[in-house]
Amino acid sequence: MPPKFGPAGNSNSFYDEGHKHTVEMPLWLYNMGLDAYEYQCGRGVNISQETAKAFGKEALDNNIFLSLHAPYYISMSSVEQEKRDNSIKYIMQSVQAATAMGATRVIIHSGSCGKLDRNTALDLAKDTLKKAIKTLDNEGFRDITLCPETMGKINQLGTLEEVLELCKLDERLIPTIDFGHLNARTMGGLKTYKDFEKIFDLIENELGIDRLKVFHSHFSKIEYTTGGEKKHLTFEDKVFGPNFDFVAELTYKKGLTPTFICESAGTMAQDALKMKKIYSKLL
Repeated sequence: MPPKFGPAGNSNSFYDEGHKHTVEMPLWLYNMGLDAYEYQCGRGVNISQETAKAFGKEALDNNIFLSLHAPYYISMSSVEQEKRDNSIKYIMQSVQAATAMGATRVIIHSGSCGKLDRNTALDLAKDTLKKAIKTLDNEGFRDITLCPETMGKINQLGTLEEVLELCKLDERLIPTIDFGHLNARTMGGLKTYKDFEKIFDLIENELGIDRLKVFHSHFSKIEYTTGGEKKHLTFEDKVFGPNFDFVAELTYKKGLTPTFICESAGTMAQDALKMKKIYSKLL
């Protein structure tokens, strides 16, 4: 089974061609030659169960693998108990929507460090995530995979090492490796084959080959400043990177089958197709 490729949300061209509703997206992606889609709930879970089921049927009919991005304002590391409790509630809302549409992965942010040291923030996030997993299990959602994401701003919790520590809480957790974020928070640190190989090796060493094989991924070129991530770009960018070539090469060499979700600014479907073509040339 090869890796899957698709966009996060809807490209500008989807609307330029006259489409108005996300339920039309699976057929559009299928016709492009893509096979994944990440439904965006970044600003809140606002999709009804009925709409989610209709969208899910279209995805199933067109062989589109679905994931769902939980709200951005989840903060598992907040010093405020109420915010951590609310984060569990938002994760639950995301899981319910994902289940209705047949998505199997929910991508979550862990929060920021604020004025805390990183270890304290990580401990708070671990505690919140443990409670979220327990809540999911109690509510009968054991089949949903939570995917903590590496983050692009330096003051955010979400280095590669921190995300892998979160994933050690339960063997069902799978990391979302956002290569653009990792490049941004290291001021362009992903340049060579070795730079990317270290990421793959660390995931395998910390979580094992089974989870490396099926990791979730976001990919885009991202402008950064001294604070890390500034804004998402398109594949036309020649300044900031990172480039997908080494990721594709390592994925092929190691026989991995991740899901690659492109988060380019406005051209995510087109750039996802470019990623798929880069990978396909290696076959």
